[in-house]
Formats: sequence, structure tokens, C-alpha cells
Amino acid sequence: MISLFKKLRRHPLAMKAFFRRSLVLTYAFPKKILEPLLDPGLSLDDYQGNAFIALALVETRQLRPNPLPAWLGRNFFLIGFRVFVKFSTREGKTLRGLKILQSLTDSSLMAKLGNIFTAYQWKKSHIVSQDLPGKIWEIRCSSARHNDELQLRADLSGKSAELPPESPFPDFKTARKFAGPLPHTFSFEKDSQKVLVVQGRRQAWDPQPVHVEILQNRFFDKAPFQNSTPRLANAFFLENIPYHWEAGKLMVPLRHE
Repeated sequence: MISLFKKLRRHPLAMKAFFRRSLVLTYAFPKKILEPLLDPGLSLDDYQGNAFIALALVETRQLRPNPLPAWLGRNFFLIGFRVFVKFSTREGKTLRGLKILQSLTDSSLMAKLGNIFTAYQWKKSHIVSQDLPGKIWEIRCSSARHNDELQLRADLSGKSAELPPESPFPDFKTARKFAGPLPHTFSFEKDSQKVLVVQGRRQAWDPQPVHVEILQNRFFDKAPFQNSTPRLANAFFLENIPYHWEAGKLMVPLRHE
């Protein structure tokens, strides 16, 4: 029998939030490097032999259950690591989405609540977000020992940006397909052998390419990434986006029917 705690982790409530600013960096890896991250029913969403990890940095405002007013929502910073995946339904549809690998936040409360109501591996971290001269957005994230794990700067001045030199994408149209967040989030529940699917809905979605300077990134120093060199595939920015998540739905992976 599945415990009440595990049932709570099924994203039981529809939620809404406002993304004040969102920067998403997508990294390309050989498919074989990311295959160990897959759960039953999921496959890598790939492009020409490459699979992808998204690093999302989001100033989140007014996160709350759908019926509640905005003033009761929580404000926090989120750094999320996701792998681009696909899920095939029993009806023959293929859903594109993300599997959450880890969620870092500057809010202790969000870390606690996130681990109660989701399986997204929330962790409290020291995160500093600041605006530098010239419309440069700097973000730093440190571990409990206050060693910098991530430091980057994004140019938000509106200057035209090119795809990173090592990007596997031929153009921005293709790169935007891997800009995240995608419509669905997937997490595998071992006890039920089902996949929890959470659908997100967004408005005014028009991510713009930006130039980023990565000063430090130690997030890929651990398994299964440490034996491969991540390649920055794209960097997109957007702001002032209302976002909604539906309550989670359990679905049976095709291989377990």
C-alpha cells in the first residue's frame, strides 16, 4: 500500500506562478552519457545523436495553489536541472517534456514544501542574483560550504546573440525546440510503476537568445556527466510570464501495460 506521504508527492494541487525573469541554458551530451538517467517509459529527446540537459534559473514570484490570491504566494529563486525526454501514451501520443534531476532554491520553506508535494529533489542553497552595469544579470550559487558551484553572467542589453560555437543546432528555430520549459514534466513512481505527468501552461512565450559568460559550473563534475565535456547548445531569456501547472496524473508506461 502506498503511504499518504508518497501520495502527497504526486503534485496533487494545480499551481500558478509568475516568472519575473527566466534564463535557460541547454547543454548537449552524447546520448549514451544521459541514458542512465532514464526511467521506465521515458526516452531521450535527442537531435542528431545529442541528448540535452537544461539548466533553468528562474526568479519566481507568487507561487501558490491555483485558487489562492497572489499575495499569499511565495517568492523565491529556482535553479533547476532537467533532462529533455519523451513519453509515449497508451493512446499512441508522444509527449515531450522534462525529467527533473534536482531543484535548488534560496528558500528553506520552498525546499521543505517542494520535497513534500513533489519528487523534484529540492535542496536549499545560497543563491545570489544581482544586476550589474550594462544590463548584465549575474547569478551565483554556492553549496553549504560556500564554495561557488555556479557563477554566470547574462547580457540582457538586447544585443544580438549568436548560437554558442559548439552548439549542434543549425539555427535558432531548431534551438528553440530545446529551450524549455516544455509542456510536461515526468517522474517515475517505483511503488506503482507508473509515470506522474504534470502539464504546464504558459502565456506570451517568446524566448530570446542571449550571450552568457560561464565563469564557474561544477554541476557536471559528478556522475554521469564527469567523463564527458558538456557543450553549451543555447541560452534563452524571457521575462514577465504567467505560468500554470495542472495537478499531476499517473499514467502507465507502455512497457508496463
